[in-house]
Amino acid sequence: MIYDQNSILSLISHIHSQSQNFLQKKLSALGLTKLATSHGNILFCLSRTKSLSLSELSQKINRDKSTTTALVKKLEQSGLVEQKKDPHDSRKKQIQLTPKGSQYNEKTNDLSNELIQNSWKNFTVQEKTQLVSLLNKLSANLEE
Repeated sequence: MIYDQNSILSLISHIHSQSQNFLQKKLSALGLTKLATSHGNILFCLSRTKSLSLSELSQKINRDKSTTTALVKKLEQSGLVEQKKDPHDSRKKQIQLTPKGSQYNEKTNDLSNELIQNSWKNFTVQEKTQLVSLLNKLSANLEE
């Protein structure tokens, strides 16, 4: 299918589906089939920081708190994350990677790099920069 200006969001959705399919196949080949890609997003976010509150994590993965809670529970049951009380506010919990979660991220990092390399095939540096800039602009337009 050829996409045009009126179907740009369909194209973005299609690209997203393609990337998810790529990752699921690769994860399955590694025997890591228990988790959905949404779980991977959480693990990736937590790899970038020591810990996050549920609210912060929900914002970063663009999901509501109830969905994020369910995703975190599955990761916790798998031993990939843990929740600890916030030292500054005992009513809140901080979510962080366990050593097993860090190991999972190490295994999937190569897959992410492979996906990125495949995605950028045949693009010049200028085209990459321009595409990222335009997509950021599109995203900003939809935040309203």
